[in-house]
Amino acid sequence: MRPYNTVSLIGCAFTVKTRPGDNLLLHKAIDMASSGDVIVVDAQGDITNALIGELMITWAQVRGIAGFIIDGAIRDAGVIKRMSIPVYAAGVTPAGPYKDGPGEINIPVSCGGVTVRPGDILIGDEDGVVVINPKDAPGILEKARKTVTKEAGVMTDIKNGIWDRTWVDKTLREKGCEFVD
Repeated sequence: MRPYNTVSLIGCAFTVKTRPGDNLLLHKAIDMASSGDVIVVDAQGDITNALIGELMITWAQVRGIAGFIIDGAIRDAGVIKRMSIPVYAAGVTPAGPYKDGPGEINIPVSCGGVTVRPGDILIGDEDGVVVINPKDAPGILEKARKTVTKEAGVMTDIKNGIWDRTWVDKTLREKGCEFVD
């Protein structure tokens, strides 16, 4: 999955499984999802037909949908790049979708090789998306806070030109690396 704009993503998963190239259930999901939901579509990574574009995304945005993760293709990439709703997808194609079904809504799906369950917490940026089980969220939040604090200290050291780099040679020696002059 790659981002098609630079808008950060956060919300809970509302999942859709559809056959490749078919967006009938995606239309229904947009109508069913709640404000703040991120619609996650398992279309098996097929990029032959686009599942969503400017019109559907605009409708979803009006409804308060927080973003899309499409394991399939999108279209209207130039417009999506300028939109204020995050969109991730496997690819882009101008070819339109089928509207035949079948599909399923709010079941566990595979998206980009990762299992996403309805209600999972999704956080994304330009690097990609992280999927968090809600029961794991408090522990992950604590670890993230510690990492942010540690990295802020490292950044200060870097800017002051005092970043301790002795660990690099120490680790290389421990791994059996030889230095040749």
